[in-house]
Amino acid sequence: MKDDHITIYAGSSQPLHTAVLAFCSPTKSFVTADPGYEAGQRAAQFIKAKVSGIPLTKDHAHDVRAMVKADPNAGIIYICNPNNPTGTVTSRADIEWALANKPAGSILLLDEAYIHLSKVWENRGSDLVAAGKDVMILRTFSKLYGMAGLRAGYAMARPDLLAKISSLGAGAMAVTAMAGASASVKVKNLVPERRKKIGDVREDTFAFLDKHNMHYIASDSNCFMLDVKRPAREYMQAMMKEKVWVGRSWPSMPNYSRITIGTADEMEKFKAATLKVMA
Repeated sequence: MKDDHITIYAGSSQPLHTAVLAFCSPTKSFVTADPGYEAGQRAAQFIKAKVSGIPLTKDHAHDVRAMVKADPNAGIIYICNPNNPTGTVTSRADIEWALANKPAGSILLLDEAYIHLSKVWENRGSDLVAAGKDVMILRTFSKLYGMAGLRAGYAMARPDLLAKISSLGAGAMAVTAMAGASASVKVKNLVPERRKKIGDVREDTFAFLDKHNMHYIASDSNCFMLDVKRPAREYMQAMMKEKVWVGRSWPSMPNYSRITIGTADEMEKFKAATLKVMA
């Protein structure tokens, strides 16, 4: 990857917002998954761009064919891979299909905030950027690297695409974030070791849920959706009484709560509390 294909930012939220401002408008829509990460959608609504929320497939992947067909005047087709909140993976073949069949003039915005956590590492799309495709990729050190508070990230795209977002905000990190990010990428075993550690806790949690016949959406990330068999807010409030804080829900999946994978000790507390409130 050439240096002019990468711009650093304080996390990946800023380039997500500025990409929406640059490529969407009242006549250029924002196409996203439902459920999906909401920040891009909110940016689109702010500039009065149409938002098309496309339901996931039965396997909870992005329905790329429906997304591509959603609007011939789409400005951005947004794919968070693995998806937030479901933690599910959209295949490389589907991403390539979307790129080949998307509306002319649109870009594919791949949010790879959670890509380091996925076992399907070959799904990453950096080679598509290097090949000069109409794609922009967002990455962050906030997830697997554990640097959310320091705010470090970057956008990858052709120089002409990066130029369209660079005028909408400064791409700069704090010195502490630069130091942390630089140190992190020099530890060659950091990503596989943390991926395994988080993955082991995740699979142990899934085994517990299977044992107790609780339904969930299998994830390849550090979060998953748990079917709590009632409005998720009720489950959230019941868990808070047990001093366990769980994630939010989405209108399209009102009985599912987003669960973040914590440490082994934290997930033991989650298990005990869930058994109690689901009884």
